[in-house]
Amino acid sequence: MNWLKRMPKVDLHLHLDGCVKPETMLEWAAEQGSELPANDAAGLLPYMTVSDDCASLVDYLAKFRFVLPFLQNEQALERSAYEAVERAAEDNCIYIEVRFAPLLHTERGLTADDALAAVIRGLRRGEERYEIRARAIAICMRHHSPKDNLEVVRTASRYLGRGLVAVDLAGDEAGFPPQLFREVFELAQELGIPVTIHAGEAGGADNVLEAIDRLGAVRIGHGVRARENPAVLERIRECGIPLELCPTSNIQTKAVDGWEDYPIRDYMRSGIVVTINTDNPTVSGTSMTEECRRLAEHLGFGMADIVRLMENAVEAAFLDEAEKAALREEFLLRIAEIGVPAV
Repeated sequence: MNWLKRMPKVDLHLHLDGCVKPETMLEWAAEQGSELPANDAAGLLPYMTVSDDCASLVDYLAKFRFVLPFLQNEQALERSAYEAVERAAEDNCIYIEVRFAPLLHTERGLTADDALAAVIRGLRRGEERYEIRARAIAICMRHHSPKDNLEVVRTASRYLGRGLVAVDLAGDEAGFPPQLFREVFELAQELGIPVTIHAGEAGGADNVLEAIDRLGAVRIGHGVRARENPAVLERIRECGIPLELCPTSNIQTKAVDGWEDYPIRDYMRSGIVVTINTDNPTVSGTSMTEECRRLAEHLGFGMADIVRLMENAVEAAFLDEAEKAALREEFLLRIAEIGVPAV
């Protein structure tokens, strides 16, 4: 399956703090004089990657606490963004959207504006070096106050079209349902910022409907539990709302019971637009090539299926029409070069 590696890919759901490399953590710790529980990359992985006994989304999210203390200055944020692009380029990605929560990086004096500017600088450096497109998405966190999240939205608006393409809502979905954030995302809509919402992962189908109808989501992060209500699935289909599925992560967080229970085939047959994404390459121990390989291995996906998923991602990208047309052209050229037919 060498074609899987060579396939041009698009990753729309990629968390910055979920793809930090253990080698980078070792360098940061040495620079800062900080203690780590291991002195080599292999030894750090258990602290950064979930194990098979991960019980829930809350359990999964706990891994981020290990990395966040090292992502509290502009240099680290810029470097982590650059390395996210580097890692994606190695996997033959031609476009990525990297999301992060600016306010999680303000514990040592940075502002949300500082954090966002640093990440965009890193993405741009990566673009120049590796000739792929990369954009930022600013996350509002569910456990943050409305006042704090309104600040994130206002900050994001200043970077819209300048490296940032959307805002998001993430965190403990079961503990903080989306209706708590109507005011925050009303502002995003007023400011003309595209919205994607984590929904239907640790919460049910009603959260997906709320995200679409009240928060203004034009894409849904995950959405695997939307199938719990056929009316919600029909709403997704009617509105043409793309789902940002993250198969490995969804299984690890127990949003689904396993590969045999994964709904991607059913969604595709019903006319729902689906994409596949890594979510957190380090935390989940995955890559875009690995996600494709697992779909082929566990669900029998062939070349045409994978091409269709990538074409869906191109069309779902938060890019203006000119940029999307250029991305579409590049994708078609790349798959022609490796002898893979477009769908």
